[in-house]
Amino acid sequence: MAEEHNSGILLESGTNEIEIMEFTIDGNLYGINVAKVREIIMSAPVKTMPHAHAAVEGIFKPRDIVITVVDLPRYLGVEKEKTSKDLFIVTNFNKMYIAFRVHTVVGISRISWMDIHKPDKTVSGGSDGVATGIAQCGENLVTILDFERIVAEIAPETTIQVEEIDRMGPRSRSNEPIWIAEDSILLSKMIRDCLNKAGYANLRMFPNGRELWEALNALPQGDRLADQVALIITDIEMPQMDGHRLTKLVKSSPRFQPVPLIIFSSLISEEMRIKGRQLGADEQMSKPEIGHLVDVMDHLLSEKKG
Repeated sequence: MAEEHNSGILLESGTNEIEIMEFTIDGNLYGINVAKVREIIMSAPVKTMPHAHAAVEGIFKPRDIVITVVDLPRYLGVEKEKTSKDLFIVTNFNKMYIAFRVHTVVGISRISWMDIHKPDKTVSGGSDGVATGIAQCGENLVTILDFERIVAEIAPETTIQVEEIDRMGPRSRSNEPIWIAEDSILLSKMIRDCLNKAGYANLRMFPNGRELWEALNALPQGDRLADQVALIITDIEMPQMDGHRLTKLVKSSPRFQPVPLIIFSSLISEEMRIKGRQLGADEQMSKPEIGHLVDVMDHLLSEKKG
């Protein structure tokens, strides 16, 4: 029996809350943002695909769509026999449906992003790690996995592509100060490299919305704001402070409201667009559309000058 998850707006906009679905692999607790989950179903027979990544089981077709299945235990290095009691968590992000095999689903906890902390390098594995945060859910510590990082490794062609920037041809250099909040180490590097290649040389990276917001408030009052921060780009999912909370704070501040703000996230859907508009975001777009992001940056910055 499938357990459906409403893709509507479950949480009030900008409250800095997240709903975490807890699941287990070999008895260890892991978590995923409920906003990424479409349904939970019993595991089903899977058709194997030749030359696939070792963690890709294959494909199955639960209804009218073909979905890739990732053996999450195997990806995490757990060699355990598959059973009929295993579950598939069917996700939708980056405009893709992917099912992840897990052993059990425990439940859903609603917590503040302030209760999610960046793991240190001994836990996360540094730039190669897949733990994006450690969440305190009741009495349990839950490891939040970086599903975007997992998919980027399994299918590099589905993530941010520098070739999109190459196709734009020669571009002039810009020293406009661009501030970016992105918690994924891998995606942060990809975004920085692509924007540098597109000519944007003055980038300041932040691992979450809270650090960007604190840096904004630390700016000297007397200086011209546009000379210090010309545009903000933010992810949605981040420890400490998410992108929606950051957007609400920026756009409700008389001082910072004029700064153009782009939400650049794998979670963009029609429901999320409504939420972003309510909070005052100037533009919203889905990863991995890095070429589109550059076009929108060009437009917003030229509008300010005009």
